[in-house]
Amino acid sequence: MDTHPKMIYLPDTMLNWPWPRTINPHFEDVKAEVGASFRDFKALSPESQEAFDKCDFEHIRIGCELMNVFFLLEEYTDNENGAVTKDMVDLVIDALNNPRKIRPEGECILGEIARQFWARAIQTASLSSQRHFLETFTAYLRAVVVEALDREQGHRRSIDDYLKLRRLTIGAKPSFTICEMGMDLPDEIFYHPVIVELAECSTDLIIIGNDMVSYNKEQAAGNGDHNLISTVMLELGLDSGGAIAWAAHHHAELQKRFIDGLAKVPSWGPSVDVLVKEYLDGIAIWPRADTCWSYEGQRYFGTRGLEIQQTRLVQLLPKAERKAA
Repeated sequence: MDTHPKMIYLPDTMLNWPWPRTINPHFEDVKAEVGASFRDFKALSPESQEAFDKCDFEHIRIGCELMNVFFLLEEYTDNENGAVTKDMVDLVIDALNNPRKIRPEGECILGEIARQFWARAIQTASLSSQRHFLETFTAYLRAVVVEALDREQGHRRSIDDYLKLRRLTIGAKPSFTICEMGMDLPDEIFYHPVIVELAECSTDLIIIGNDMVSYNKEQAAGNGDHNLISTVMLELGLDSGGAIAWAAHHHAELQKRFIDGLAKVPSWGPSVDVLVKEYLDGIAIWPRADTCWSYEGQRYFGTRGLEIQQTRLVQLLPKAERKAA
């Protein structure tokens, strides 16, 4: 079996997804404002800043800033060991829980960026959404440390174990709270089994879509272990094409489960139901948004994203040679 085909076929998993691509009408203005303030931190190398500037984020101010925080956390931790990553995570958690506290002199810039982001967010976010964000974002941060430990130790996970961790490291759940920041969504709704199941389905759709498009770049850089395609290849003995086909089939099953699950959402009364629908529409749009960003940005495919979105074919990149320790 040829485990290294020269071309990879990326199926159009979102072809029949009922939620279309949409752009917030205030996107361009907010993107410019947030991008300018983020550049003021000078937190990235010139090369990383250039890559960042090529990214588009499909959210209003809080969402834009959260995407910036995710980008920066990934940039800083992707190649670090567990101890260094934990130190960074701890200071971000401290900053989020103490947004009015002046950060220590000489501290990693992540702390001040997180502090400023959250200090602005809490001015307009509902109290329930603040609680939900802090809970889910902290879980995401702790999972980033686990990922770093896996990377450091060369630990490979089973498909089930990988998905358990990836549901946290993908950062979807804290991102979903952006959809409820303008409403008071009670815990009885946020944690209702049907709502939780729908959120998990959407999260898994995002995982599959993201891991498909990022696989080529990550395997080439030698960072492919924390990726569903690599995990499926290892456990099921498939080549990349077979693993992508397996993931696409699972994606289709999840789409059906999500749509079927909407019919099971209970009613909490007309005034609440309209908010629940708005929240669920928000988390349903996320898989579409992530797919659009993957092809329209330049993080994974450079300037060829839209072309690859049409042809569905991408050239397999050669693996970079690892430097001797």
